[in-house]
Amino acid sequence: MTVHYQQPGVLTRRVMNPLVSFFTRRGLSLAGSAVLGVRGRSSGELRTTPVNPLPLDGRRYLVAARGQTQWVRNIRVAGEGELTVGRRTERIAVRELTGPEVVPVLRAYLKAWAWEVGAFFDGVSAGSSDAELMTAASRHPVFVVTSAEPASRG
Repeated sequence: MTVHYQQPGVLTRRVMNPLVSFFTRRGLSLAGSAVLGVRGRSSGELRTTPVNPLPLDGRRYLVAARGQTQWVRNIRVAGEGELTVGRRTERIAVRELTGPEVVPVLRAYLKAWAWEVGAFFDGVSAGSSDAELMTAASRHPVFVVTSAEPASRG
């Protein structure tokens, strides 16, 4: 089975991600962005990347628009991480979703951020059928986020 991963280009890797992370760490969350920190599964070092946590029906979710990214691989092993916006860092725990529970999350995610991530979903959109969204779910891991401990102030 081929692992789905769409590597970011140089512009995203060297300009956009660092820029979004810079502003988010200073309290200016761009389109709901946060900086996700997860311990590397081999190095144990904290690895960070900007993400768009999705609030939906009183819960939060992380969706891997680019597929089986390093943060996905790391958080599967760690089961936890941290989300930072400004001086607020929240320890989180995650559980990967499977099956039909992924469909409404992907639909909401694409509705909110198709302008940013739609190109990674190969024509699947918020208006796609449940079956199409289920097929996309196998390529785009989804995690439900819970707070692991009270938020800290930096």
